[in-house]
Amino acid sequence: MDNQLKEVVGATLAAIGTIISAVSTIPATSEKMDKLFEGLDIVGNTLQGTGNALQADGQIGPSLDKLGNEIQAIGNSIVIAGLTLDLEDENEEKLVITGNWLQALGGAAALGEELEDPTAPGQAFNINGNLLQSIGNSLQSIGGTANLREKESGGPGDSSNKIIAIGSWIQAVGSVLSLIGVLEGENQDSDTESSEVNHDPDTEGSEENNEPDSKSSVWLNEELL
Repeated sequence: MDNQLKEVVGATLAAIGTIISAVSTIPATSEKMDKLFEGLDIVGNTLQGTGNALQADGQIGPSLDKLGNEIQAIGNSIVIAGLTLDLEDENEEKLVITGNWLQALGGAAALGEELEDPTAPGQAFNINGNLLQSIGNSLQSIGGTANLREKESGGPGDSSNKIIAIGSWIQAVGSVLSLIGVLEGENQDSDTESSEVNHDPDTEGSEENNEPDSKSSVWLNEELL
């Protein structure tokens, strides 16, 4: 798999993963639905982590964008650990909160890279996408922290679920925008490469070099006649 394909596939997986995780924030009406949504959240974060890792692997050389994707992949892994490990509820929630903060940090790092050249193809989508993802993850962390404090005070610990849901959907929208930005950027790169092949200077040079030879042949023929 070449680097361009890795970035496209990675962005696609990340977008699908964020949408699945956002769906999991819909209020459950039964215990079965609650377990189903928890499973969806695990699947969604797994896809996000895989997608972010693929994007990082597809980016050549050190950069803030690459670092941002790596941090986001680590954040997704920590969220998955919080959702799957058999720990006390408080520790599970702390892992999820930490993972979301890391994802927000990764999105901010990638945003810093894209702001350096905002006029590049697809950058408008990338900038807005990473900004929304960073905001969305931050809201999820804030909502999770509020729920944890409420639970520690003896409350139900679910009063900020709406904040978490809003953050999840904002992240999903941002991830889709980032996917559009990646597709636009890769299409532009492909068009540029095709243009360079069609206007190969070596080919043009060889054609020009053949002109003196043909002129010399005409001169020799005239002299012999």
